[in-house]
Amino acid sequence: MNIETVGVVGAGTMGNGIAHVFAQNGYHVRLVDVSQDILDRALQTIRKNLERQAKKAIIQESEIDTILSRIQTATDVDVMRDAQLVVEAVVENVDVKRELFQKLDAITAPEAILASNTSSISITEIAAATQRPQQVVGMHFFNPVPVMKLVEVIRGLATSDETFDRIMELSRKLGKEPVAVNDYPGFVSNRVLMPMINEAIYCVMEGVATPEAVDTVMKLGMNHPMGPLTLADFIGLDVCLHILEVLHRELGDDKYRPCPLLRKMVAAGHLGRKSGKGFYEY
Repeated sequence: MNIETVGVVGAGTMGNGIAHVFAQNGYHVRLVDVSQDILDRALQTIRKNLERQAKKAIIQESEIDTILSRIQTATDVDVMRDAQLVVEAVVENVDVKRELFQKLDAITAPEAILASNTSSISITEIAAATQRPQQVVGMHFFNPVPVMKLVEVIRGLATSDETFDRIMELSRKLGKEPVAVNDYPGFVSNRVLMPMINEAIYCVMEGVATPEAVDTVMKLGMNHPMGPLTLADFIGLDVCLHILEVLHRELGDDKYRPCPLLRKMVAAGHLGRKSGKGFYEY
């Protein structure tokens, strides 16, 4: 089975980036979300990002409309029926994901691969909602998807070698660098990153240093391109909190306990860039 048509469920920041990358590399994309307004905004974002790529000579300006023409939008997942691969990029909630995968399992061809862009939830648990757990895999992209090279390819307990190898190969065709990861909470990226962000927040809460000072130490002292608190604002403080809660619950170790200041900021609606205020104002 050749992969020619790819479904993407969820047209937010990650979903529209995933749709962009597949369309740019010649795949027909079915992009689905709950409303046409969300989908229209996603297409506007994709166009802006393609125009940015054209200015940097990554693509030709004449390619923009052709790439966009490969993306079909819809508000019903039934359009996924002819997709050979579906990538889920919806909210980080295991019940929502399991319900979606159950529906995708019922409507897609038996040989289709179902992938999740989850950043922390168990692929094995998601796959258990389907009749094809051997064809369920994690495909964790990084934001901004058109720029970031890394894809964590996560093997669930039942993921077959064939499925895993095909997604590794597909990731390379997209110009990405896939890394093989087994199914543990937070995988590699967030299991390492989130405790660092959490500790940086503790430093602010305990008065060790200001957010600016913490970020400067990590940039100049550790050669990080972006400080952990700037990065947390970029990711979304609510997302950081959710991932830390998954790590804390699933691994049972208090070293993953979310900082009280993080909980307080999320409760106040200070979520980072997307809300206009986090550790910094935007």
